[in-house]
Amino acid sequence: MNRYWKSIATVLAVLMLLLLPLAGGVSAAGNKVIIKVSAAISLKDALAAIKEAYARKEPGVGLQLNLASSGLLQKQIEEGAPVDLFISAGISQMDELALKGLLIPQTRSDLLGGELVLIVTREKRTLIKGFADLSKGAFSFTIGQPETVPVGKYAKETLLSMKLWEKLANRIVFAKDARQVLTYVDSGNVDAGLVYRSDVVGLRGAVVAAVAPKDSHSPIVYPMAAIIPGKNLDVTRKFMDFLKSPEAARIFSKYSFVPLQKNVAVKSRY
Repeated sequence: MNRYWKSIATVLAVLMLLLLPLAGGVSAAGNKVIIKVSAAISLKDALAAIKEAYARKEPGVGLQLNLASSGLLQKQIEEGAPVDLFISAGISQMDELALKGLLIPQTRSDLLGGELVLIVTREKRTLIKGFADLSKGAFSFTIGQPETVPVGKYAKETLLSMKLWEKLANRIVFAKDARQVLTYVDSGNVDAGLVYRSDVVGLRGAVVAAVAPKDSHSPIVYPMAAIIPGKNLDVTRKFMDFLKSPEAARIFSKYSFVPLQKNVAVKSRY
């Protein structure tokens, strides 16, 4: 009987050791420390390049990327998902987490800026050359859900500013994130849409018809912050500093983002 219970205890101990890394944010995978990063889907290509660059710089640290709409990521964090670093495509999602006490003090900062562009299908590129052509030339139009997708919020602001919202309202196809907007238009399923300039790197069939005036929408800002409980926070902070470095700025610029800060300490608005 003693031998039986000793065997059970050994199995339980092994299971606890295996499951322990899953309980927190920064975890160990083999000899690597893993930073769990939840980031806006519009950062997908840029963060893939960042991940490669950081692996060369810090071979003992790995990045686990969770990419989705900022609203969905916010909800996941609120529900207790293990996250070390959150990079949002909108300020409101970060503000909500701050109000709920889910950000680690003194870690929030504005990382990137961006532009909003009008894209059209190849078939409509001669009919839609700018915003003025949308009411007559676009039988369908797509933007992200304004309530949960930052690019959708900026898009709605732009359409309202240009007095196009009511004219296009019945033609709008709402998308779950910026990449879905891109797919709808690039595939030819929707005539036109509004996305970030950084998204158009992967365009195959669609073309950029115009850039939304900066005064037509609120500033496009990507804030970042460390998330509680902040296990192994020093490792996460070091990565955040890298994201503000000249090396990271060059990578972000390649993907049409606008680095807002370089070589500065991580600060907070709260």
